[in-house]
Amino acid sequence: MRNLVNGKELDSSDGQAIEVRNPANNQLIATVPNSTEEDVDYCVKCAKEAQKKWEETPLYERGRILEKFVDLVERDAETLAMTLCRETGKPIKEARAEIANTRTFVTAYVEKAKHLYGINIPVGNEPGQEATVQFTIRQPIGVVACIIPFNFPCDLFGQKVPSALIMGNSVIVKPSTYNPLTLHKYCLLMKEAGVPDGVINCLSGNGPVVGQALARHKGVHLVSLTGSTAVGMETMATASKNLTHIMLELGGNDAFILDKDGDIDLAVEEMVWGRLYNTGQVCCASKRFLVHNDIKDIFTNKVIARISKMRVGDPMNESTEIGCLINEKAALRVEEQVLKTLQEGARIAFGGRRNGAYFEPTVLINVTKDMEVMKDMEIFGPVIPICGFDTIEEAIEIANQSSFGLCGNIITKDINNAFKVASKLEVGGAIINGASFYRSAEMPFGGWKHSGIGNEGISTTLEEMSRIKTIVLKNVLK
Repeated sequence: MRNLVNGKELDSSDGQAIEVRNPANNQLIATVPNSTEEDVDYCVKCAKEAQKKWEETPLYERGRILEKFVDLVERDAETLAMTLCRETGKPIKEARAEIANTRTFVTAYVEKAKHLYGINIPVGNEPGQEATVQFTIRQPIGVVACIIPFNFPCDLFGQKVPSALIMGNSVIVKPSTYNPLTLHKYCLLMKEAGVPDGVINCLSGNGPVVGQALARHKGVHLVSLTGSTAVGMETMATASKNLTHIMLELGGNDAFILDKDGDIDLAVEEMVWGRLYNTGQVCCASKRFLVHNDIKDIFTNKVIARISKMRVGDPMNESTEIGCLINEKAALRVEEQVLKTLQEGARIAFGGRRNGAYFEPTVLINVTKDMEVMKDMEIFGPVIPICGFDTIEEAIEIANQSSFGLCGNIITKDINNAFKVASKLEVGGAIINGASFYRSAEMPFGGWKHSGIGNEGISTTLEEMSRIKTIVLKNVLK
C-alpha cells in the first residue's frame, strides 16, 4: 500500500518501507512507505494549494461528498473490519462496531456545520456603536494534520477528518506506524467519493520523523493529535515555533470509584466494558479501581469470577471477547509494569501471564495508594489494580493525586456523593454509575492536567477546525 498525496499513490522518496504485521500471529500483512521529511514537505505544499479551491466549494456540496464517503465505507464494511482486526488485534466484533460508527460522525458533523451560525452583535450595545453593524463568520484554518493512534483509528478518523473537511480545510492523515492499512483505505474511499486531489492525503511513517515534520512545517495550520502525553508535549513544543494551533488528546490513568453503597454487580459489568474493551488499550479506560474496604473482597471475587469466563483468543474468531495487544513490545511493557507493581508489594489474584502479544486479564490486590500504579503509571492493557479506601474524601484524594486528568467515575446510590465526586475529580469527564470509558460522538471530550489541551466532539470540534472573523459595517445605519 502506498501514500496518497495529491491524488496519486506514491512510495516514499527514498524507497524505504515499513512492514505491517498481524500481532496475533506475526504474519506479514502488507508494507507501507516510511515517509521522509521531503515527502512531508511535498505533501504539505500540495495540500496548501488544493485547500484554496476546496474552500470555495459550497458547504452543501462538501457535505454531499462526505455522505458519499460514508456510503462507500458501508459498501466495504466487512473488508475494512477484517483489515482493522488483522492489523490491530482487536476482536472482529469490536472492529465491525468501529467501522459502523463512521456514519454517526460524518452525518453529525455535516449537519452541525450547516447550523454553525455566527454571532450578531446588537447595534448600539455601547456608546459610539449606534450606527455600526457587527457580525461573525467562520472560515477554514487551512492545512490540518491529523495524527491518529493505533487503538481506535477509524473512530478518531471520524472525529478529526470529516470535521476538518466540512469546514473547508485540506487534511493530511498520519496513521499509526503499527496499523496504518485501514486508514489508508479510508483515504482512498474519500478520493473515490469525490474529495479533490490534495485535499485528502495520507502519509505513513515513523512518528518522530513524519509527525514532528508536520508539526514544524510552516504550511500546517493545525495539528490534531491523539497519543501519549510524551508525544503530545514534544509536538506542542515543535508546533510552538510557528505558533501552530494544536488539539491534544493524551494519556490517562482514570480512577474508578466504587463506594460501599454502590451496585457491585453493575460495577463488575462496567469494569468489563470500561477496562477490558480493546484489551485495555483505551486512553479513557478505567485503570485505577478504588473500592470501599467494606466491599473490596466481594468486588474482587466477583471480578475474578466474571473475567475467568471471558474468551481470550484469535481476534478473527467470532466468539473471542479479548484479543491481543497491538504488538509484543506493548505486551512486554505491560508485563514490566505488573512486575514493578508486584515489587512494590502488590499480589496477583488472577492472570498475569503473557504469550507473545497476548496478556491475559489480570487482577492485582494488596495495592496501596502510594504505589506508582495508583499515580502516574498508565498500564495500557487488561490489568485491574484494586485499592481500598475508607471515606469518599480519601477516594477523591487518591484519584486526584495523578498528573493525568482525562476521565473518572463514581458508582454509588447516594446522589449527593455522586455529585460531590463528579465536581471534585480533576478530570475533563466525570461519569456517574458507569465506567470512565464513556465517549459519545457529541460530547466535548478532552482532559485536564497532562491529559490534553482542547476538546474534541461534534459539539466543539468545528470551532477548533476554523477561524472566527468579525465583519464590521461601520456607521452603515447613518
